Amino acid sequence: MKNRHAMPFGAEVLGQGGTRFRLWAPGAKQLTLELGAGAAQSSASMTALDQGWFEAVVPDAPAGTRYAYRAADTRFADPASRYNPDDVHAASMVVDPLAFDWKDGSWIGRPWEEAVIYELHIGTFTPEGTFAAAIGRLDYLAGLGVTALEVMPVADFPGQRNWGYDGVLPFAPDAAYGTPEDLKRLVDEAHLRGLMVFLDVVYNHFGPEGNYLNAYAPQFFNAKHHTPWGAAINFDAEGSRNVRDFFVHNALYWVEEYRFDGLRLDAVHAIADDSEPDIVTEIARALRQGPGRERQIHLILENDRNQSRYLERDAACRPLAASAQWNDDIHHAFHILTTGERDGYYEDYAARPLWYLGRTLAEGFAYQGEASPHRDGALRGEPSAHLPAAAFVSFLQTHDQVGNRALGERLCAIAEPQALRAATVCLLLAPSPPLLFMGEEFAASTPFQFFCDFGPELAAAVTRGRRQEFARFARFSDPAAQAAIPDPNDPRTFAASKLRWDEIERAPHSESLALHRELLALRHRVIVPRLAGMRSGGAFRIEAGAVLRVQWTLGEGSVLHLVANFAARASAAVTMPPGDVVYASPSQGESRAKPQELSPWFVAYTLERGRA
Repeated sequence: MKNRHAMPFGAEVLGQGGTRFRLWAPGAKQLTLELGAGAAQSSASMTALDQGWFEAVVPDAPAGTRYAYRAADTRFADPASRYNPDDVHAASMVVDPLAFDWKDGSWIGRPWEEAVIYELHIGTFTPEGTFAAAIGRLDYLAGLGVTALEVMPVADFPGQRNWGYDGVLPFAPDAAYGTPEDLKRLVDEAHLRGLMVFLDVVYNHFGPEGNYLNAYAPQFFNAKHHTPWGAAINFDAEGSRNVRDFFVHNALYWVEEYRFDGLRLDAVHAIADDSEPDIVTEIARALRQGPGRERQIHLILENDRNQSRYLERDAACRPLAASAQWNDDIHHAFHILTTGERDGYYEDYAARPLWYLGRTLAEGFAYQGEASPHRDGALRGEPSAHLPAAAFVSFLQTHDQVGNRALGERLCAIAEPQALRAATVCLLLAPSPPLLFMGEEFAASTPFQFFCDFGPELAAAVTRGRRQEFARFARFSDPAAQAAIPDPNDPRTFAASKLRWDEIERAPHSESLALHRELLALRHRVIVPRLAGMRSGGAFRIEAGAVLRVQWTLGEGSVLHLVANFAARASAAVTMPPGDVVYASPSQGESRAKPQELSPWFVAYTLERGRA
């Protein structure tokens, strides 16, 4: 089977060794196409078309040909490059997508309710840090109970090391990880094991190094909107139609040409767009009306604004736009309960973390229009209780929540162990799709630190800025403590973040892994078959001070109950919920019908079958 996404820009192979090159460069008067390298290099003027477009059709430029563009004195890679073997400042390479033979022709995806997501960074997931090496861990992930990989951004970034959020060539898998064919093989092999694969993409900014757009297409940006990275990408001013098409095609490209099962849109709250429909909605429609007609395609959002409008369902409970949103609220509540940390953005949840945990488990967002103290009293969020649990991806850790700590410590290094176990049980058996961050399942000892590989001047600024960022925290107020924060540009910071897979064979890592396998097996056997058709959230209450009760009506009418004592002391006497026990901490007494104390960090799930 062959797959190709036809694009109105970039290098499109025509057959018989020919290629059409097309670029939108409204800021350039002339444009030159440079082909080949060394003594074999040649150049040709491109034909100016209407509205800032330039084109050249070259009869002898087969797959593998290196090419670049030149506007005045600036030479740059194709912004729609399918591959840049020598990094972002060098020439692009013509790629023939039809050269790859897919083996997963019968794959149509999986229903969203089956999602158990595993977020991973290609460069640190394995010692080799490549697409090819990641294939060797797919059987492990399938055996763990994972059903979906969520790959952190792979769009070409400057240097050899990066989280991926500094990409500047959105269509080109970074050569540090392998070739386009290697990435396709990873997706293909995942599908053959029943695993979905989602790709994290960044449509809110370009990275600070290697972005040449201002030299030939300044209309790509709209100075009326300001972002943390400068002028916003132009989604709503003059020339925005071409910019919007660039990103819509990017979304379709990854799903059609690479057969990803969906995308995670990074920080859509940082996208400035006053148009109707906005770019997020347009991308969602393009995916659902395009590849989504033939297979299950899922769109996941990161959105600090908690806008439930993107998560609405139709009468058949199908998503109208996004399938789900990362729910940072549930992480923040869990984090306070397991670590006691209350500074920074945790202040919004510090006064009553258990109440916020209950609200997120039952209703989705913790903030549904209330004032946020951390945001100087600004109102945050929209009502979400009417949405099903499937609309919210829940997690205890992500690349953000680990890597944005000064030292990149994982939760297992800072949380009370029994509290972490209780939170893990709550997470993995609740109706919302859970997400694990790579290594979380075996309590990896390695940190996940912030790393990059910029040029000298920018590298120094990034290192200085990161250390200053944490100076406001008491722990890092001393200059010596700031100096101990790992240098993002030091290769040792990257190396320290690589998983150590030998840990899964020994305690306590093997015990953590066994717990995750047990819970995910329970989830797939008892919870997942009952999730389809859930129409709304649940209900919750706090009793006896630290005991949380939540109940959800599942899709086929069963009622799932949670009772948990989130305290380091035994609770007052409470009554256990009705139904068959799905999971429970060690026994609390002989009779569940009589009130009883719950031991510290006790968690139980019960199921009342068929109570519609």
